Order: sequence, then structure tokens, then C-alpha cells
Amino acid sequence: MTRPPLRIGTRGSPLALAQAGLVRAALTVAYPALAEPGAVEIVPIRTTGDRIQDRTLAEAGGKGLFTKEIEDALLAGAVDLAVHSAKDMQTWLPDGLAIAAVLPREDARDALLSRAGATGLAELAPGAVLGTASLRRQAQALMRRPDFKVVPFRGNVETRLRKLGEGLADATLLAVAGLKRLGRATAIGAILEPEEMLPAAGQGIIAIEGRLDDARTERLLAPLDHAPTAAALRAERAVLAALDGSCRTPIAAFAEPDGAGALRLRALIALPDGSRSLQDAETGRAADAAGLGAELGRRLRDRAGPEFLRSIR
Repeated sequence: MTRPPLRIGTRGSPLALAQAGLVRAALTVAYPALAEPGAVEIVPIRTTGDRIQDRTLAEAGGKGLFTKEIEDALLAGAVDLAVHSAKDMQTWLPDGLAIAAVLPREDARDALLSRAGATGLAELAPGAVLGTASLRRQAQALMRRPDFKVVPFRGNVETRLRKLGEGLADATLLAVAGLKRLGRATAIGAILEPEEMLPAAGQGIIAIEGRLDDARTERLLAPLDHAPTAAALRAERAVLAALDGSCRTPIAAFAEPDGAGALRLRALIALPDGSRSLQDAETGRAADAAGLGAELGRRLRDRAGPEFLRSIR
């Protein structure tokens, strides 16, 4: 009897399909039989976030807009696993689902792309128009340059590059990881270090989501899981959980493994207009990544106080 194909659910954007292809490639390395024609099927699923292009994610309902339909298909058994950009995943996953594996992290930093070829935020002209749909990027850019005018920039990478080329903004910010995976790294004008633009939780990480009751797929994915990246993601997502983070809150969290079993975790919360922000950092054992993130998130929450947290929501 022929075994049915392993079905990978994903968004249909060029970047999402490229990331699903990386997961398929990793599976074929771990299991050569899956390289046979028809053994693995990539199933594109159009999400609400793909359909809504005239509003920011915060206005439209948050990051779950890019995962809900895929997760529904996973829960219904229409696909066997789901591939996401980890930063798009909700802080709390639907009952019955879990992150089963993550691939090694790509460059987590943000890239600045500008019409004038600026090599940093400081080089942009006074009053420059910055296109971004990310409150995290908006807040951090305005912290450094309150003179910027920020306009919403939605769409996939190619759409945003086209909008920039058409002059709808003077500059935009995109994830280095996505540009690299699409072969568009040459478009980068500057890479912003975390000290200037702290990344989003999960940025640069491809996460593979599965059903808790699907032991077969869990076993298949086990060899793909990259332990240092998984620990970093647990720490970053724990910060979000402690702060009740979503796309409606300007929160950044970035954990870096030191190669010796420790993590350095940095986190930031800010008002959307950049007028106030709080940052903190902690180092701890990677084995206690979730506890490290929870503690750092609680510390920021206590420092911020209820009024600040209400205002960022």
C-alpha cells in the first residue's frame, strides 16, 4: 500500500513557499525516501492576513491573521504540519497544537532599504517617510528619529519593494532573513544591529507546528529541531507571554546562545510613537529558557506599570 504524501501547510507568498521548501529539503536529508516524487506535498493556504492589505496588522486583529486558516487545516487533518515564520505565530497556540521543531535561525536583524541608499537611520533626510506595518519597528525608529513620518506598508516582500521603488516612502525596514531567503540581499542598504533595532521575538526562525496527537509526524520532525534556536525561541516567546504581547504591542525580544549552554536575552517595550520605552536584559541557562524569558518579561511589566501597559495596547 502506498503511503499518502506528507502534507505541509503554508501561506502562498514567495517567502512562505521558500521557507516550506527549506523544511521539505531538511526532511529529505533526514529521510531520503521523502525525496521521491509525490512523497511530500506543499499545500498553499490563503490566510486572512494575506487578504487584508489596507490596514496594519494591529488594526486588522493581530498576528494570528497569518496563521489561523493554516492552523484550522492542521487541526482538521487537511495538512500534517504547518510551516510559519515564528514571529507571525500567536503568543498562545490553539489547543492541540505545538511547535514541533525549528530550523537553525537565519540572521535575525532588520534591514534598512531606502531610495537614497542610506546606510543607517541617521542618514535619512529630516522628515523622511518610513513605510512599515510593524509597531515594533515604528516605535524604535521614532525613538531615534521622532521627525520621521510613518505610513503603513503591507504586502509581501516584493510588494513592499515595489512600493518603495514607486516613491510611496523614502525608506522601509524588512527582515534580513526574508531578503536572504528570497535572494534579495542585494537590496539591503544597511543592516541594523540589535542595539539600534531590537528584533521581533522569533524573527529569522522557521517554526514547524504539529498536532499534539500526531506521534508519527512528531517523530519525523525530531531530527530537524535545532536545539540552540529552539531555546532562543522559548525565551523570546516567554517574554511575549509575560507581557501579553501581540502585533498590537510594540515589543521586541532577542535571545543569543553563547555556545556554552547560556542565553543572553534582551527585551524592549515602547509606546507606538517612541516617546517612552523600557529595555532590560538577562543572561541565564539555555535549559531554563522559558523561565528566563518569563522573569525578564515580568520585570519589564513591573517596571512599566499598568498605565504604561494599557497605553501600548
